[in-house]
Amino acid sequence: MQKASRILADTALRSFYVPHPSPRSPRPSRAAAPPAPRGRTFRTHRTIFISDTHLGTRGCKAELLADFLAHNECDTLYLVGDIVDGWQIKRWYWSEAQSRVVREVLRKIDDGTRVIYVPGNHDEFLRDYIGRSVFGIDVVKEAVHRTADGRRLLVLHGDQFDGVIGCAKWLAHVGDRAYTLALRLNDGLHTLRRALGLPYWSLSAYLKRAVKNAVEYVSRFEEIVARAAASRGVDGVICGHIHHAEMRRIGDILYLNDGDWVESCSALVEDARGNLEILRWATSTPQSDPAPLAAHGKAALIPA
Repeated sequence: MQKASRILADTALRSFYVPHPSPRSPRPSRAAAPPAPRGRTFRTHRTIFISDTHLGTRGCKAELLADFLAHNECDTLYLVGDIVDGWQIKRWYWSEAQSRVVREVLRKIDDGTRVIYVPGNHDEFLRDYIGRSVFGIDVVKEAVHRTADGRRLLVLHGDQFDGVIGCAKWLAHVGDRAYTLALRLNDGLHTLRRALGLPYWSLSAYLKRAVKNAVEYVSRFEEIVARAAASRGVDGVICGHIHHAEMRRIGDILYLNDGDWVESCSALVEDARGNLEILRWATSTPQSDPAPLAAHGKAALIPA
């Protein structure tokens, strides 16, 4: 099993070994990147958190992700699990857009960005590399991020709190096949809507919201993660895993989920003052950090 894990890890890591400019070579102009949608500008953040990109699959919205990385700079970039999809290794799919994503990450490293990788369940093979630096990326089991305003936020993928993953892994793989099918239908719908001049809309995300059990699952997951963070004595928790971007207070804990790049195309960002927001790159709709509002006696839950 360990040997198979190593082989899988080596295969995935080779995907990150793509040509990129050496320090002595002139860097490609940003004009070569896909043009930003109207009204979208370059932004600089203190920290960016992304997860569930599922590189190596057709479901990855690699063009939008590459565009996001090209137009958003940061001091620290957290890759919060399921970045490379090892579950799809037998149906491996790699596009030029996905190579652009990797090049953008490597460019950030060359420019001085610290990149921290917290493996998830789909890229669990990289847990064999915890404590090492791979291509300038620090691989860790979890992390505690301190915001600019002093809050301590636990950073982990979140699969350890998923009862299906922990108790019935075969069922998780069956669900993953069904989810992959939904994403393929979603891709076809997206292509049609784009041809008709309509904005991005996720069928798979809509189906998840419409199913009562899925809504209850998300709520239970968020509460379990928040309780675990409270037991660790931190101020909040940042995770991914369930493909549901969210910011809300659960008791005394600030729960933050940075979403995904197969449905919502979202990321969590922190500015120089420690303010947090979710950027939804497909729609450019931000969701602000509820913590300052709660401090002023206002509602702590901001609807997406």
